[in-house]
Amino acid sequence: MRILVLGGTAFLSAEIARQAVAAGHDVTCFARGSSTNPPDGATWVRGDRALGAAAYAELAGGWDAVVDVSRDPVQARDALEVLGPGTAHWTFVSSCSVYADHSVPGADESAAVLEPLPEGRPGSPETYGESKSAIEHMTLGLVGEKAHIVRAGLISGPGDGTDRYGYWPARFAANSETVLVPDITAAAIQTIDVRDLAAWILRSAEGGLTGTFNALGDVVRFGDYIDQCRAEAGSGGDDVIRPSEDWLVEHGVDYWAGPDSLPLWLPPGHDGFQARSNGAARRRGMVLRPWQETLAATLADERIRGLDRPRKAGLSRGTEQRLVAQWREQQR
Repeated sequence: MRILVLGGTAFLSAEIARQAVAAGHDVTCFARGSSTNPPDGATWVRGDRALGAAAYAELAGGWDAVVDVSRDPVQARDALEVLGPGTAHWTFVSSCSVYADHSVPGADESAAVLEPLPEGRPGSPETYGESKSAIEHMTLGLVGEKAHIVRAGLISGPGDGTDRYGYWPARFAANSETVLVPDITAAAIQTIDVRDLAAWILRSAEGGLTGTFNALGDVVRFGDYIDQCRAEAGSGGDDVIRPSEDWLVEHGVDYWAGPDSLPLWLPPGHDGFQARSNGAARRRGMVLRPWQETLAATLADERIRGLDRPRKAGLSRGTEQRLVAQWREQQR
């Protein structure tokens, strides 16, 4: 197959390109290459999607499959209009952030989605869900009969640049001082290994699968995940404190991601955010490795990248030490 990856240099898009090359496909990556290069074996067409429709001038022609991971509706529309007519199968990697309600565990693809971002408005981090919703809408409108909409959840595994899933195994492996863990033992977490997601996207393109699917891992209890993090890190005896959620909020700890956050901890009303149905994708060939295998590979990658490196998500060591001291003082 002639496969065009709009991207191909970062995390998921790079993994898709890597697996496609390994499978013997003729792979082209369209990317600026501002930080990394596409995988060996792929043809690299340098380009900047911010230049509009003209950016795709070298890519006109027939493609068996195009994969787009865009979060900007303006750029996504340009690609659809220029490349869509000459492409046999179009994959858009969307997000479960398109859903309007995150409170119901087990919800499937029929759940209501956010209103699309207005036509012509570029995406931003603050409108991520609305942007992905807009791209879904235009993808179905322009290439609907050949569109595969992949609503991914939290993507984990080696190479994750968000630092969310890897924060906890890396924190226990660092083996220093008391570890602060939110008291949410029974809460659900749900991630998908980047390698499994890429493999299913590629197989779906090969088989011509169309439709909209939640691409998610199976649900795991947060407490089981933390226990496995400790076991993999070899730090089962480390000191752990578990402040309540209210205490954490009162002391300025953020949810989910970003500086001074506790990754994978969600605000009220999000019981379904990491507990959606993945049944439809499972029935259409999505295969998931054991989550413990993903965790082990993530920790190995964290060790290579540095356990004490600056992170995009999680508590800094200084913030954690301050919070631990405050919590212990209040327990006296």
